[in-house]
Amino acid sequence: MNDLTLTLHPIAVIHTPYKEKFSVPRQPDLVQDGIGIVELLPPYNSPEAVRGLEQFSHLWLIFQFDKVPHGKWQSTVRPPRLGGNQRVGVFASRATHRPNPLGLSKVELRQVECIHGRVFLHLGSVDLVDGTPIFDIKPYIAYADSDPEAKSSFAQEKPPAKLNVAFTEIAQSAVEKYHKNRPHLARFITEVIAQDPRPAYQQGKETDRIYGISLYEFNIKWRIKAGTTDCVEILNIQKLKEQKS
Repeated sequence: MNDLTLTLHPIAVIHTPYKEKFSVPRQPDLVQDGIGIVELLPPYNSPEAVRGLEQFSHLWLIFQFDKVPHGKWQSTVRPPRLGGNQRVGVFASRATHRPNPLGLSKVELRQVECIHGRVFLHLGSVDLVDGTPIFDIKPYIAYADSDPEAKSSFAQEKPPAKLNVAFTEIAQSAVEKYHKNRPHLARFITEVIAQDPRPAYQQGKETDRIYGISLYEFNIKWRIKAGTTDCVEILNIQKLKEQKS
């Protein structure tokens, strides 16, 4: 049998607001302010390599789940959309723990920028951790890649927001403090946490646990409001550098 081993090298890296797996939406287009920028790496950062790309509205990104321990996969998984209670085959899911830790994401292309010998692709809403390696970029072809009659099993429709989010006075003061540089910070935090980033087995239960989530340069502390299972209080918003000082 021929050796089919393939060695891949990143052709780009993506910059996003999501500093950890916990904060990343489970699909793109769920958080409108969670935009990303793909930066091509040498020797692929040539304007010639992206010539004509600006004529496409969307792209496919093939990337690595580089935050997942290598080699740890199972033949069945528990998708969050099924509440974490039902198992399906790993190839019938988009689970991160796969035999080859590769992901595929459709993203909106807003601008191609070539400046000072560097190439940047400005994107719309994304679902990737900051610094994720990109192995390939392909244009999205509407007639071939979209089928209005497609069936998507347990993920036929966009998931609704699971949690109602409110800001304490302390958190609201922080939003106002950082408004100049992050004008949509409150909306961004709300949309990320409303999707409920917690594991499925923790959802729908009362808890007094305080969670932390890293977005942009901030750490956001939040918890489920006492006596509820679907109402969140944003307790505080603090810059990561301020926490370390």
